[in-house]
Amino acid sequence: MKTKIKKETLKVAANSHPNKVAGAIAGALRDGSNVELQAIGAGAINQAVKAIAVARGYIAPSGDDLLCAPGFIDLEVGGKLKTGIILKLSLSATA
Repeated sequence: MKTKIKKETLKVAANSHPNKVAGAIAGALRDGSNVELQAIGAGAINQAVKAIAVARGYIAPSGDDLLCAPGFIDLEVGGKLKTGIILKLSLSATA
């Protein structure tokens, strides 16, 4: 029987604060959830990547590391279909 892992989806905008997003990422990962960041546009993707770097620093003292799997996602925004980036995050014990 498979154990169902919780998933937290965070939408990141160009005006999102990376430190706040990083705190949400770290908190969800510590609670046992996997995290998906969704971002559309260069500014939003930039903020998401900065948040991942900061979150990695928050997680590192516990002996864990962040794994990130990027991909594309189609999202409906204002009735229009847009292609965005999805960044799937999970924890991995460091060696």
